[in-house]
Amino acid sequence: MNKISVTSLTLPGLKERYVIMPEKEFEAMQDAIDNAEASVIEARIAAGEETYPGELVDAILDGANPVAAFRKWRGLTAQDLARKANLSRSYVTEIETGKKDGSAKALKAIANALSVGLDDLVD
Repeated sequence: MNKISVTSLTLPGLKERYVIMPEKEFEAMQDAIDNAEASVIEARIAAGEETYPGELVDAILDGANPVAAFRKWRGLTAQDLARKANLSRSYVTEIETGKKDGSAKALKAIANALSVGLDDLVD
């Protein structure tokens, strides 16, 4: 990697030092970071890690219950999920609607039935 031209300065009244660098070098550094991050993601996908569509991620970030969002994305009904997780449909529905949190055992069974990590279902 080429050496970056950097100048540092301390502003009056502040303890932190700041760095000034040419914009082209800053952009090159940002590009290198972006490329490194992309390489890591590509390696994870090549190793078989599943990716999720933006619509699913956005729905969860917008407040949709993760169990319901993943269930719908997998194309399952609440009854299908309940059967796969060996739970009652009413219990799955209560978890999806927030009426019940769901026990650790139930959430683990749901995660397994949906083929997702438990951490994908809980905050």
